[in-house]
Amino acid sequence: MKCSRRSAVLGLLASLAAACRRNPEASVGPQVRAAAVDALSPGTLVLPNRAASVKFAVIGDSGRGTRPQFEVAAQMAAFRQRFRYPFVLMVGDNIYEGPATTEDYRRKFEEPYAELLNGGVKFFAVLGNHDDPRQTGYRNFNMGGERYYSFAPPEDLLTRLATRVEFFALDSTNLDRGQLRWLDERLAASKASWKVCFFHHPVYTSGRYRTSALAFRFALAPILVAHDVDVAFSGHEHIYQRSYVINGVQYFISGGAGSLRLGDGTPTSSIAKTFSEDYHFMLIELDGDELHFQAIARNGRTIDAGVLYRDGAEAAKAEPDALTTGTPAHH
Repeated sequence: MKCSRRSAVLGLLASLAAACRRNPEASVGPQVRAAAVDALSPGTLVLPNRAASVKFAVIGDSGRGTRPQFEVAAQMAAFRQRFRYPFVLMVGDNIYEGPATTEDYRRKFEEPYAELLNGGVKFFAVLGNHDDPRQTGYRNFNMGGERYYSFAPPEDLLTRLATRVEFFALDSTNLDRGQLRWLDERLAASKASWKVCFFHHPVYTSGRYRTSALAFRFALAPILVAHDVDVAFSGHEHIYQRSYVINGVQYFISGGAGSLRLGDGTPTSSIAKTFSEDYHFMLIELDGDELHFQAIARNGRTIDAGVLYRDGAEAAKAEPDALTTGTPAHH
């Protein structure tokens, strides 16, 4: 048993090392151009808002039914008047606490997001460590009874032809071998131009869960890198964080749609931006080889924004002095 376990560990380490060699941080690869946001007025949309782009929002650690959650939801609805995103990714802890009841779904999800739901917005959820596993069967979370699943954006044909995207939803609370095998196989088979993963527990963080993140990094990072995943969204930390581009992957933490830990998140070699002063949500726009992102606080103020260029050479041509690229993070 010890030998087989040691072999498995060595195999995973070899996979990660090989992935790092294929996508060295020093080479020209995906890079980010961060925007200056301090002077922006609350309510400003900085995304290009192009006609045939893939648009969506991201929320995490939302389901408390408290006033801040309603205030974040109100900003989401206000921004949607100009930025018509048709779906939202939920990165876990969707319904706090205990067994989810009809009353819980109503008070902690259906009421806060009533305007979005009434407008036809679809929510795609993953399970967090505080979620009742039976949430997989709740119709408004669109999980189809599964802990992990994949889907293409629910948008018009023109949009789907212009930018091919596939989303991979994971249950990081129960990250077993069967799920990892499924992810490895589904990513390998995907023909999408953009591969986007979302799950609850972060892979890179400088918050209070940085130690436990090492286990998720060990399990997930080799697979994400090996199959050219472009971006991964998680929650669990009740803050916002954007990593540097690490071995070709951009990691975001968006765990502040209904929960907040003031002052969490310290500078590290893997984190490019952190924000823990208020609740927030994210807006994302995929267009061609560009991923535009905007993180917005509950007062409508932009806390982070920029563009992820899949072709780092194109990013350098666009504005070389504003790039935030990969740094030597600890793996």
